[in-house]
Amino acid sequence: MNIALLIILAFLLLSIFLGIRSSKGKDMDLEQWTVGGRGFGAIFVFLLMAGEIYTTFSFLGGSGWAYGKGAPALYVLIYITLSYVLSYWLLPEIWKYAKENKLMSQSDFFVSKYKSPSLGILAALVGVVSMIPVIVVQLKGLGIIVSEASYGAISMSQAVWMGAIGLTLYVMISGIHGSVWTAVIKDIMMVAIIGFLGIYLPIHYFGGFQPMFEAIDAAKPGFLKFPDQGLSLSWFISTVILLVFGFYMWPQVFSAVYSARSGKVFRKNAIISPLYTLMLLFVFFVGFTAILKVPGLVGADADLSLLRLSIETFDPWFIGIIGGAGLLTALVPGSMLLMSVATLLAKNVYKAFAPAVSDRHVVRLAKFLVPVIALIAVYFTLNGGETMSALILMGYSLITQLFPSLLFSLKKNNPINKYGAIAGIITGLFIVICITLSSSTIGTLFPSFPQAAKDLNVGIIALAVNFIVMITVSLAFRKHTVRLEPKSVNDI
Repeated sequence: MNIALLIILAFLLLSIFLGIRSSKGKDMDLEQWTVGGRGFGAIFVFLLMAGEIYTTFSFLGGSGWAYGKGAPALYVLIYITLSYVLSYWLLPEIWKYAKENKLMSQSDFFVSKYKSPSLGILAALVGVVSMIPVIVVQLKGLGIIVSEASYGAISMSQAVWMGAIGLTLYVMISGIHGSVWTAVIKDIMMVAIIGFLGIYLPIHYFGGFQPMFEAIDAAKPGFLKFPDQGLSLSWFISTVILLVFGFYMWPQVFSAVYSARSGKVFRKNAIISPLYTLMLLFVFFVGFTAILKVPGLVGADADLSLLRLSIETFDPWFIGIIGGAGLLTALVPGSMLLMSVATLLAKNVYKAFAPAVSDRHVVRLAKFLVPVIALIAVYFTLNGGETMSALILMGYSLITQLFPSLLFSLKKNNPINKYGAIAGIITGLFIVICITLSSSTIGTLFPSFPQAAKDLNVGIIALAVNFIVMITVSLAFRKHTVRLEPKSVNDI
């Protein structure tokens, strides 16, 4: 066993220890397990939400897209920054309503706002289906990190199984408390390591950033510009819009929002967090450096670029530190994802059909579901070849279909009713799923459209249709209800 692998295992054991320690002395009921008793301050909420955002995709997938796609990778930097602007107004409203009504999941929010258990079940199932690809990203990242850092001593499949087992134990023991404390270590390490790699590697291999870009442009002319078709500017803009709307729709993000002690922390975070996003630039610099130094990585293998370049550059002990930081970027969001999926299924699906069961029984069921969900995610991890970015984008196309209903629910007099919300969500999901399964694009479906329209992200098209259906059905049911209402006392 090499020193790199020993260091990575040490980080895994440390995180499990923190998980056990963080839950000590607490009655791990449903509220403590999922939202930490709503007692986290500004710093912990910031780190927890950063833990949801800066995952193995940021660590490996971001560099992989810079390596394989070039300029279109910048969508990651843009959409996250704009999402923080939206959070300044959006999150305090969600937090306030959740605290007043003692909500514990995203699905609870829809049930309470629309007085519809059916909509709550639908929202829960949308969340579960959307989060599976993102859990796959975390397990895939864990597998890549452990396999690469072990210098091939542990295979990808073995590493995925090891990560899934560790992640399952971590979630079942600590709930959200362990995620918070591990996020502290993860964020410190990630900023330090990514910052170092993003500065050191271009200087080490090219003598600076400008020579690096000049060398790439000379070797691959046009690679650093947006292509005229495919991942063009229209794809870039539509993808950014879609992801900004979907950024806070993830169920695990709602759990992080609910855990805050005060609604003011979100406005503070909205001011600070865009600066934190600049760290992603250094991730891109690593991917750009790897283009000429570790050529030949195609398709999903582009996600290996950061680790392959690091292995060629540094000693094994430093690879262990890089791998340890990468492991934590999978563990923190992965734990929140697993916990959120298990809670949604137990509380918002199972309990909807068995309302008499106690919260303690729901907690037990949720913990039982954690390994089941992990096994499903392992299956898709080992049997899928998509890049991390493709998986993330697929999840976003699904989860963003909840945004129109949530947006209108924040209005004092919501013009949307439960029928319109359900119809809009189902329509949007149907479009995304059909086009994804058929591997179609707007271009293949409508070949006569101009190129800018062909390149639009399919998720934004589904979202637009969702809006139209939601409003149309709500108006239709309102007119129907008005016709049925008595006009006077004599009509009763």
